Amino acid sequence: MKTRNLTLMTDLYELTMMQGYFKNMDRNQTVIFDAFYRSNPMESGYAICAGLQQVMEYIENLHFDEDELSYLKGLGIFEDAFVEYLRNFRFSGSIYAIPEGSVMFPREPMIKVIAPIMEAQLVETAILNILNHQSLIATKTSRVCYAARGDGIMEFGLRRAQGPDAGIYGARAAMIGGCVGTSNVLAGQLFDVPVKGTHAHSWIMSFPDEYTAFKTYADMYPGACILLVDTYDTLKSGVPNAIRVFTEMRAAGTELTFYGIRLDSGDLAYLSKKARRMLDEAGFPDAVISASNDLDEYLIDSLKAQGCKVTSWGVGTHMITSKNWPSFGGVYKLAAIMDEHGEFVPKIKLSENTEKVTNPGNKVIHRIYEKATGKIKADLIALADETFSPDQPLLLFDPLEPWKKTRLDAGTYTMRELMIPVFLDGKRVYDSPPVMEIREYCQRELDTLWDETKRLVNPHQVYVDLSQKLYDIKISLLDKMGG
Repeated sequence: MKTRNLTLMTDLYELTMMQGYFKNMDRNQTVIFDAFYRSNPMESGYAICAGLQQVMEYIENLHFDEDELSYLKGLGIFEDAFVEYLRNFRFSGSIYAIPEGSVMFPREPMIKVIAPIMEAQLVETAILNILNHQSLIATKTSRVCYAARGDGIMEFGLRRAQGPDAGIYGARAAMIGGCVGTSNVLAGQLFDVPVKGTHAHSWIMSFPDEYTAFKTYADMYPGACILLVDTYDTLKSGVPNAIRVFTEMRAAGTELTFYGIRLDSGDLAYLSKKARRMLDEAGFPDAVISASNDLDEYLIDSLKAQGCKVTSWGVGTHMITSKNWPSFGGVYKLAAIMDEHGEFVPKIKLSENTEKVTNPGNKVIHRIYEKATGKIKADLIALADETFSPDQPLLLFDPLEPWKKTRLDAGTYTMRELMIPVFLDGKRVYDSPPVMEIREYCQRELDTLWDETKRLVNPHQVYVDLSQKLYDIKISLLDKMGG
């Protein structure tokens, strides 16, 4: 992100609207846009926020070089005065965001942009592109890791990703979502995350026989000796030859610290049980059994239910592409415009689809936890100038079905504001933690979810409620627009 100028990574209509604002409005009029999503991906009970680091790099580097200006001028739809204005364009606004690795829910702002209207309009496409992709992969990964029930998940998807960027930043998101390592060496270098891998079937096939291939590999990498055993026959050839190599290593005094086998085909439940028995009977009860082969959360969950003995999983295609749910669905909507008195006037988008009606105004998110358990009780979207205290009772109600109400007694809950400032008046004020620290934070965030919300099928949905004041403004605007 830092080495490429992504300013033109935008939809044309952002620029045509900018020229319209330039000619017909006060180009410095401050507005608020919210980036949010309407429903959880994969019919999950939550989503994981990822991509903020790349958003910040994009915003910091936002500028038009001569090449970009010449291209725009050559399109024949932009006037010289507007193109000349873009020459000195920089982002001067403020951005608030949910930190990466956070659990988040529908309809609450992932990012809030407060900026002059032309600046806020331009950044829409790139912000959505970055957040939609990484949040999708991080969410998918967290579900895969949940299905594995504590087993390590390795990200193996680079060759199946939709291009280099999807492979690189998808690996980053997968690490945030819970992976223990990636096969992607460039991602390892860029983000300082563990890289892991074994060998391919071609390694076995290039030697005169399977045993020689295993033995050669073990001599080279005795401290990380995971042997791929399904090239010819898993139980009759692969596992016995692996056991032979392990036995010779032990006899030679080699310490067997991290060793085992990998299965990449066949019935993984059946083969892993048979292989586990063979390894145990040969005196290698601590040998790892890892597996790959078009895995996803549902298959892993099913294999675990069948007593599969795999304890390390390499997941590629289904995770790096989120194959069963290929898009996140984030949107970017105008929420308020500052008037001549410096006050934000709430704005609302109407739709015949109830879920597409937006929440107006300058908003913040309060996360509410049950004090006794530390689990998330609900999220409360409120106006920025509202204050709340856990020492007071709190009434929550569903914004779509407001007769559904929950009263929290004073002293039974805790609250924290979820979004943090990342840019203030054009200056970056937040440094993103290293990816592995974000991963640890994400694991703590997931621990605040009830098990019912994390289940893979038909999860309990966490309530995202509106404050009374925000709800009243929304209803007032709906009545006014409807009249």
